[in-house]
Amino acid sequence: MQTQAVPTNNIHTLPPRELWSEATRRRRDAYAITPGAPFLKTEFGYYCWEEWRKQGMPDIKENTPEAQALFSYDDSGTYGLTGLGWCEPEYMPHFEVKLLEDRGETEIEQDWAGRAVLYFKGRRSGFMPEYIGHPVKDMESWKANAEWRLDPKDSRRYEGLEKRMALAQAAAARGEMITQHIAGSFMYLRAMLGPEELLYAFYDQPDLIETAMQRWLELADAVTAAHQRHVTFDEIFFAEDNCYNSGPLIAPDMIREMLLPYYKELLKRVRSRQLDQSRHLYLQIDTDGKCEPLIPFYMEEIGMDAMSPFEVASGSDVVEIGKRYPTLCMRGGIDKRILAAGPKAIDAMVERIFPAMRARGGYIPCCDHGVPAEVSYENYLHYRRRCVELGE
Repeated sequence: MQTQAVPTNNIHTLPPRELWSEATRRRRDAYAITPGAPFLKTEFGYYCWEEWRKQGMPDIKENTPEAQALFSYDDSGTYGLTGLGWCEPEYMPHFEVKLLEDRGETEIEQDWAGRAVLYFKGRRSGFMPEYIGHPVKDMESWKANAEWRLDPKDSRRYEGLEKRMALAQAAAARGEMITQHIAGSFMYLRAMLGPEELLYAFYDQPDLIETAMQRWLELADAVTAAHQRHVTFDEIFFAEDNCYNSGPLIAPDMIREMLLPYYKELLKRVRSRQLDQSRHLYLQIDTDGKCEPLIPFYMEEIGMDAMSPFEVASGSDVVEIGKRYPTLCMRGGIDKRILAAGPKAIDAMVERIFPAMRARGGYIPCCDHGVPAEVSYENYLHYRRRCVELGE
């Protein structure tokens, strides 16, 4: 795939604000840190849909107009480009999904990303699975299992590209933010090696890390180049998940030495190819856990503009973090435990957070991860009513 820059032309400039949808205005105002702007009405995700149906929720599906109307959600205001993974690398082809072991009440299955996963028998959702094996252990298994599945020249990666890019261009013409999703460096490596094994590999197998990251760069460069011949990016959204409940899983110095050179090179190439060179390219990092130690690091090192989802159980307080980092766009920070506690607790939470963050700007409220089944349907409806009341 060619990666040279394409000259700017007026077709790809941002349309005027009066042509944007309400959702697009809300999203772009959040990224621009616009004080007083109405909140974008959205949610992170769910682990509760089956329980809510039992509690009286209409028999509707997620991410449908019916769900949007029920919970007073906006349209997204963004168009997401894929092809570079999210919680796993973008393997082509996927691994064969097959049963590895029957343990009675549980079973071990090889999933599409080559991991050995312990599940309850016959169930694949509604709980956190346990990963007990990963496809890459050393250079030999990297070459046998992963490297060829991440070939940027595999023509299957670009099947249907013209149709997908036509949809992206139509979204861009409406002013929607064009967001390229990418499995970030730590997430990419962790899914291949496993979280504990990866941390040892940084020390014991640096050549493996370097080889895998070079392939990450080659693949990300090729796919983004193919997309950028058609649209200007508004955002690069990296999935990282490199923090846990007490802080980062990897030291900033290790990120700087082993991972950031590939980030910086990719971003340099992406920026050089932007059809509209005047457009600001927003950078967002997604990480669970206690993220605050990495906020100044990513802001200084790569110019991070946005972060999510600010898990409250790990000590993340969006009001306080928002004061310390006034130029950071923030999404999340709504405590899932409080949503389960009932209307009085919900009221106290949103009445503390929403007025302060509305005045600040740059905030998109949603649960600090997928809404769990412990949150009742009625409690969630109450929360959504307060979102509309305080966010409009």
